[in-house]
Amino acid sequence: MLDPARLLADPDGARRALGRRGEAARAALKPFFVLEARRRDLIRRTDELRAERNRANEGMKSADKTAQAFAEARERLRAVSDEIKQLEATLREAEERRDEVLLRVPNWPADAVPDGADGEANVEVARWGEPPRLDFAPRAHWELGERLGILDFERAAKVSGARFAFLRGMGARLERALIQMMMDLHGGRGYVELWPPFLVKPEAMVGTGQLPNLAADAFRTEGGELYLVPTAEVPVTNYHREEILPVEALPLRYVAYSPCFRAEAGSHGQDVRGLIRQHQFDKVELVKFSRPETSYDELESLRADAEEVLRRLGLHYRVMALCAGDLGFASARTYDLEVWLPGQDAFREISSCSNFEDYQARRARIRFKEGTGKPRLAHTLNGSAMAIGRTMVAILEQCQRRDGSVVVPEALRPYLGVEAIGPV
Repeated sequence: MLDPARLLADPDGARRALGRRGEAARAALKPFFVLEARRRDLIRRTDELRAERNRANEGMKSADKTAQAFAEARERLRAVSDEIKQLEATLREAEERRDEVLLRVPNWPADAVPDGADGEANVEVARWGEPPRLDFAPRAHWELGERLGILDFERAAKVSGARFAFLRGMGARLERALIQMMMDLHGGRGYVELWPPFLVKPEAMVGTGQLPNLAADAFRTEGGELYLVPTAEVPVTNYHREEILPVEALPLRYVAYSPCFRAEAGSHGQDVRGLIRQHQFDKVELVKFSRPETSYDELESLRADAEEVLRRLGLHYRVMALCAGDLGFASARTYDLEVWLPGQDAFREISSCSNFEDYQARRARIRFKEGTGKPRLAHTLNGSAMAIGRTMVAILEQCQRRDGSVVVPEALRPYLGVEAIGPV
């Protein structure tokens, strides 16, 4: 959630900054200023009545309690007290409505974020490796997976509907191997391993920015008491919800695996084949808690840690700095890692590494304290390292051979015990 003080200190700057995201973001901010003006008017009127009540109380101390004027003053005092109670209740409602509006306002883009309306304006900042040189027409991963007998979409549709998959045999083993390799890698680079709950309270979803705006993308239990996690970012970021952390503990770094559940609302017709856009998928997530002064250094190291997965697997990829119009709702700055998929002749996103600054921390009340100073809001960051299904896609497509088999990257061979995956 944005800082109301920052918005009020520079309303025009706030409108310009949110306008970089698009007109919808700027429009979402408009009701805040209307409600804030009403809130301030209610505070002014309440303060005036409290001052009148205080003066009346002082005057009644020395008044003749048998006089008619005393009785009239007492009745006026009761009326003023009743009006104050009504105004206080109205003020609470106005503040709640203002905060509800703020929950629907996206984060303020960092100054370094490129301008642009959509993904076409994203800026490539790095590229690693070379695309595989295949002397045959590359197959898409769904064709490879079905020929190898490791992906079964037809039976998954029979059991669960569209956008689900059975991983079979070596496919299931490859999924487990990727999870284990990533957890081992990041655990060895200073991240504390967590195994989080996969169901969370609505407050946790609000804390990271999934609610209320992204509610259509969420799966929840009947009655809405708990939500299935869309990413481990939600439970892990809320791990320190409503805490004051000692500054010497920062930065805190966590790595966690979770299944992820997304309704993919509004994505009809996109990536309907294969593993790219599933309702259920696995992911290893990196989450950091940082001091504000160092959070952008932490973003760069987070990105490097995520990239290390792709480098160890030998997968060709590029790094894109997202433009303002393509930023996620809660992000202040994001890098997308996009892996090359020869079967689709395109780069596709496989990881997002984001700095949320204090946006999530304000919602979840995550603070830190330095010495005798006042508690300050921490900065939160997270990155996918990696989306497991998309990593499998990249391995199948980049490491395929003419005969339909797939070479296993060397980093995975200790986990799988084979050098290649062939037809069953």
